[in-house]
Amino acid sequence: MTTSTGATTGTGTARAAEGSQLRSDWTEAEARALYDLPFPELLFRAQSVHRRHFDPATVETATLLSIKTGGCAEDCGYCSQSAHHETGLKATKLMGVEEVLSQAQKAKEGGATRFCMGAAWRSPKDRDLDAVCAMISGVKAMGLEACVTLGMLTPEQVTRLGAAGLDYYNHNIDTSPAFYPEIVTTRTMEDRLDTLASVRAGGIRLCTGGIVGMGESVDDRIAMLLVLATLDPHPESVPLNMWNEIEGTPVMDKADKPDPIAFVRLVALARLLMPRSIVRLSAGRHAMSDEMQALCFLAGANSIFTGDVLLTTGNPERDKDAALFARLGIRAAAPAAVEMRSAAE
Repeated sequence: MTTSTGATTGTGTARAAEGSQLRSDWTEAEARALYDLPFPELLFRAQSVHRRHFDPATVETATLLSIKTGGCAEDCGYCSQSAHHETGLKATKLMGVEEVLSQAQKAKEGGATRFCMGAAWRSPKDRDLDAVCAMISGVKAMGLEACVTLGMLTPEQVTRLGAAGLDYYNHNIDTSPAFYPEIVTTRTMEDRLDTLASVRAGGIRLCTGGIVGMGESVDDRIAMLLVLATLDPHPESVPLNMWNEIEGTPVMDKADKPDPIAFVRLVALARLLMPRSIVRLSAGRHAMSDEMQALCFLAGANSIFTGDVLLTTGNPERDKDAALFARLGIRAAAPAAVEMRSAAE
């Protein structure tokens, strides 16, 4: 017997609860089975889990600023900032502290609750951390959460960032272990995981996700999420990026933009595998329709980047985001409010 919603009587509660418990032992078969569920069932399960830990009508808004652009020694095949690629991007020096804090203030006035700062480095030099730590302290003094992405870190550098008050460190794993060598050769997946382990050991929360649309398979996308979902504990923040076409990058020759429904399925899977993690719609959102974004929120996404630019690529204007939120009845979260349910449990 089935109910009017299509859930089997007697098992509906069990299905809704599936994935709500924190697990770090997910298998590939389990993840694939969830991903392949009929779309209505997948979204029902993801939304049910989402509601256990978050307000479904609240979305975190963050702003990302490139504080040092271009000239990176890494050869990441998707990136406009790599010194290995001819993308026409001019390398810049590290921005001044006051200039960065001015941008942070504008982000706060625009409704952002988290301010993220990205520098195109393979790894930061110790002398550069003085300025970065001052930026972090200044952002925190404004009442914003602070996040940085600086490349690979030593344990000593993690300690310095933590002492400055850093809330999150972003270090994406990009893709699956199997596809990773097709995208990056100057460092390994293990290098990235080592940095994540150092950050976690230093008491800083993790922001780590990946990119889809670079020519990888669906199996690669699921495997990428499994790497994150088998970390113990799970990353607190999981950004999902849709690759932006960038002339001059090697990925241009193999890129294959995912079907919108396939991307929504990935968001739902991330929510089921990592129930308490914030799932962010990151790069590529300017190419998503309002309807696609609405489905992503229904599937468990609860964070976006606001502002016209993400590092070097486009992003929807704040007014457009505000209009979408109004149409959907979604509220921008107050600082830390998006995590309130998780923290209370």
